[in-house]
Amino acid sequence: MRKKSYTEKRNPEIREELRKLNARMSKIRHKIAVLSGKGGVGKSTITVNLAMACAMHGYGSVGILDADITGPSVPKMLGLKGQRLQAGPPGAFPAIGPLGIRAVSMDFLLPTDETPVIWRGPLKTAAIRQFLSEFVWGELDYLFIDLPPGTGDVSLSIMQFIPEMDGAVIVTIPSEVSQIVVKKAVSFARKLNIPVIGIIENMSGFVCPKCGAKTEIFRAGGGKEIADDMGVPFLGSIPIDPNICEDSDKGMPFIINHPDSPSTKAFKEIVKKIEASLKEHTRR
Repeated sequence: MRKKSYTEKRNPEIREELRKLNARMSKIRHKIAVLSGKGGVGKSTITVNLAMACAMHGYGSVGILDADITGPSVPKMLGLKGQRLQAGPPGAFPAIGPLGIRAVSMDFLLPTDETPVIWRGPLKTAAIRQFLSEFVWGELDYLFIDLPPGTGDVSLSIMQFIPEMDGAVIVTIPSEVSQIVVKKAVSFARKLNIPVIGIIENMSGFVCPKCGAKTEIFRAGGGKEIADDMGVPFLGSIPIDPNICEDSDKGMPFIINHPDSPSTKAFKEIVKKIEASLKEHTRR
């Protein structure tokens, strides 16, 4: 059980917020954090497409919490840019994206695309508590949480706030710099007693759409090496596909538009491994 902080013990409003948070989260079967040691590895793209793959292939109802307060990008990728969230007596409601995916993001609350969020850690933490406690997520089979880069305040708060977190999926790219910081992300999850479901290597080579030949643009195999070194599962590699970027910019589901892409097939296989890992954890 999570240990209460001094502030929580003294502040009745925070205690009530956490009570509501626990009640909301109790209706969600699986809570999965998606994190990386650094930015620029395509973590949000991975989050959105994993959620899409779950919803598309019968794994149940799915939600995404865009926890990157200062750089939210999930609404754009889901085609929800410009939407405003609705509120009612039970609380605020997530926006509904393709395949019925429910999404909450700071982006929905900003007046313009140019509006920056210039907040210190405590304000970001308070916003995350509200996203988890004040929004009516309803009953979900999966909630994917797109964490900001690194292991700072927001990531720490989410890992500590959410009861019975199922685990973390860690995203890397083949570069050696990314591999070094990904090891820190694995250690971060372990220190918080969050199971590491596995590592995904993004941008792993380019498969020619005409001849099918694969070209390793970056050094290959780094994700597998990290997984072996740290003793965690390797979930798979996502090849570079220009359509992923193009579809994300248009707010269209990549895996629906390009079902035969090697990247789509990789997403499907990774989701199967995540589902199998969660079932195995439940049996223990």
